[in-house]
Amino acid sequence: MQFVLVIYHGSYPLPGSPEFEAFPAQEKAAIYADYAAINKLENVAGGPPLGLPENATTVRVENGSPVTTPGPYLDVKGAVGGFAVVEADDLEAAIAVAARVPQARLGGAVEVRPSAKYW
Repeated sequence: MQFVLVIYHGSYPLPGSPEFEAFPAQEKAAIYADYAAINKLENVAGGPPLGLPENATTVRVENGSPVTTPGPYLDVKGAVGGFAVVEADDLEAAIAVAARVPQARLGGAVEVRPSAKYW
C-alpha cells in the first residue's frame, strides 16, 4: 500500500530563522541526520524540499477567477513542512516510518494518509 506522510512543522523554529540559528549545531545536525536516514529507506520517496511559508502564495477562486494572497494558507505554526510517499504493508508500518520524522517529536506532527486515486 502507498501512504502519504504530510509533515507539519509545528513549534520548532523554521530553518533560516534567527530562532533556528540559535539552536546548538549538534541538535540541528542530529535532526538532519534523522531526515537523511529516513530518505535512505528503500520504501520512502521524499518530496522536494518546500520553501518557507512566508514565500508562499495562497490561491483561491472567487466568482470563477483566481485570487492570490501572499503567504501561507495556514499560520506558520501549522505550516506544512514537507511530504513523503511510503510503500508499506499496512498503516502500522507507515506509522513506524512517520514516528521517525523529527517534527513528530519537536512540536509538530505527521499526518499519515492512504494514497487514493480520484480520477
